[in-house]
Amino acid sequence: MGHRGEAGLREDLRALAIPFEHHEHEAVFTVEESRGVKEAIPGEHTKNLFLKDAGGAFWLVTVPAEMRVDLKALPAAIGCKRVSFGKPDDMERLLGLTPGSVTPLGAINAEPGSIAVVLDRTLAEAARINVHPLRNTATIGLSGADTLRLLEHWGHAPRIADIPAQETG
Repeated sequence: MGHRGEAGLREDLRALAIPFEHHEHEAVFTVEESRGVKEAIPGEHTKNLFLKDAGGAFWLVTVPAEMRVDLKALPAAIGCKRVSFGKPDDMERLLGLTPGSVTPLGAINAEPGSIAVVLDRTLAEAARINVHPLRNTATIGLSGADTLRLLEHWGHAPRIADIPAQETG
C-alpha cells in the first residue's frame, strides 16, 4: 500500500514519474474563494462531491468546478442508487480528509473497494486538472490520465462518466 498522506502522494508522483505543478496558496473553502487562486493557475479546476448512495456505498465524484451536478440524474450516469451527501466523519474515516480539502487524491488514504472514485469525462481527458494535495492550502496540476494512473496505483478502479449537469433555467 505504501505511505499515505501528502508525503506518500509526493513519493508516488515521483515513483510514477508524473509531471505536476505545485502551487501554495491561502486556504480556500468555496468555489467563490477559489476564483482568485484559479485565475493564477492554468488548466481545468475541479469540485468534488462526497456522496453516499441508498445502498450505503460511498462515492467520490470529481467534476469541473463550475458544474452544477444534477443529483437526481447522477445515479443513472454512474450506476448506483439514489445519492445524498456523505457526512464529514465518514469522509475523515474513509479518506482522511476534512470538508474543503476534498480531492480525488484522497483515495491514497482509502482502502481499495471502500469508495468508488469517479471522474467526469472532460477531466479524465484534460491535459491538466487542478486538485488539492489533501489540504486546501495548495493545488497541484496534473493530467487527467495521470490522475487515473495514481488511483489505479493505489488499488482503486476509477470510473469515467459523463456527469449530468443541471439544466440552467
